[in-house]
Amino acid sequence: MTADQYLQMGEDPPGVRLELVNGEIFVTASPSAAHSFTALQLGSVLLQHVKAHKLGVVLSDLDHVLTLHNVRRPDLLYFRSERVELIGEGPIRHPPDLAVEVLSPGSGRIDRVDKFEAYRAFGVQHYWIVDPIGRTIKAFKLRRKKYEPAGSGGRAETVSFPPFEALEISLGDLWWPPK
Repeated sequence: MTADQYLQMGEDPPGVRLELVNGEIFVTASPSAAHSFTALQLGSVLLQHVKAHKLGVVLSDLDHVLTLHNVRRPDLLYFRSERVELIGEGPIRHPPDLAVEVLSPGSGRIDRVDKFEAYRAFGVQHYWIVDPIGRTIKAFKLRRKKYEPAGSGGRAETVSFPPFEALEISLGDLWWPPK
């Protein structure tokens, strides 16, 4: 199946999340409470920072056409102000400045290997992998077409990662159950 054929299917059925992977439909269950909480908390932190400093736009869970046969849905996406016009109507077809994936039980290999490679090949400049169960976050920056580590943290540490070096993120606020 091509990306255009996949996109003609419309919205996902209730209780599942669909992506197109190498021309085949990939089905995952709806997110867990830990996944949802972490994604919303981190999204809120990023959104407040981006809005306060007029840096661009933060989006979540949108179809993102990576290739003719691959459509992924990062948990969070960030586009700098000067690139917002690339978003347009319908699915996103340009690399964001940041893609964030929050791990769910069973998605570790997909997010750490498959999506890592797909986002790298697509030219996503910054990629963060957030593990709400392990309570860790790892950041990567694209250099010479390869991802290099750009920082990591865990538990209740305070971290700053590119492209938001001026933003301090208190990781303890991201984890489920809330304190």
